[in-house]
Amino acid sequence: MSANHPADATTQPHSVVRSGATENDELPSNWGRWGEDDELGTLNLITDAVRERAAWEVRTGRSVSLAVPIQPASVSSGPFAPRTAEVSPVQLMMAYTGSPAPATADVMVVTNHHTLSTHLDALSHIVLDGQVYPGRPVNESVTMGGVVHGSTAAFAAGITTRGVLLDLAFDGPVAEDHAVGSADLDAAERRQGVRLESGDALVVRFGWVATRYRGNPMPGMSIDAVRWMHDRGVSVYAGDLADAYPPLPDGPSAMHRVALPRLGMPLIDAVDADELAAVCAELGRYSFLFVAAPPRIHGMTGVPVNPIAIF
Repeated sequence: MSANHPADATTQPHSVVRSGATENDELPSNWGRWGEDDELGTLNLITDAVRERAAWEVRTGRSVSLAVPIQPASVSSGPFAPRTAEVSPVQLMMAYTGSPAPATADVMVVTNHHTLSTHLDALSHIVLDGQVYPGRPVNESVTMGGVVHGSTAAFAAGITTRGVLLDLAFDGPVAEDHAVGSADLDAAERRQGVRLESGDALVVRFGWVATRYRGNPMPGMSIDAVRWMHDRGVSVYAGDLADAYPPLPDGPSAMHRVALPRLGMPLIDAVDADELAAVCAELGRYSFLFVAAPPRIHGMTGVPVNPIAIF
């Protein structure tokens, strides 16, 4: 914990133990930490003081996008066609409008939770035992007309905070099936001379963008890594990978089954951190102003986003 940000009710980690669980089985949780109606989750950790601290990271004005570029495909088989990694997450229909001055326009059909689209997961995205964060029944939160609790409405003001890159692929992609733990994250901090503080966005590079979902057993975050993020006060996670596939043997998928639904930590999936890692190495600094401003579309479980790192 930074000396400038003493622990209080906002920053201290909070955990619950489920009935019948042992101390070794305890999973971190923020349910109840910010109230039963909370929809921000760990975004509550981004205080005005955190944003002010983040602004001091801008020294040169250089910026880097963390989003994977998308090439739309023509609509050919209905609005729900993009179901695999080989199909574009954006289908496009062109329209020609206007008279007497013609203009061009288009209609997009977007698959939000797609492996080739950099997107921001809302807290209603994952259901645990019929509940979504922070313990609300899913049938009260998610309806056929859209999400009424834990939706993308929580991102209306965007996300502005200090970002920290932990580059786990500094000497090559992380090994297949490797469960990233707290020791890996601590080692990355020491190697890069940076320390993640409460309210920061954590960007992680596994080095797997080019080979994602190509049949190889993937590495991923472990439950131990999620505990580390909880203790440090990570506000949002962005990575070129999050969970391993097939799942790691130490428990549920750490980021999508623990960090998002239990901690209320928004996840930015399918990030491309290669250029960011190169710029960080060139500048010799691994912290920056992190900005994510998704479209202001409410009532959804996720939304495309273009995260920006500004130095």
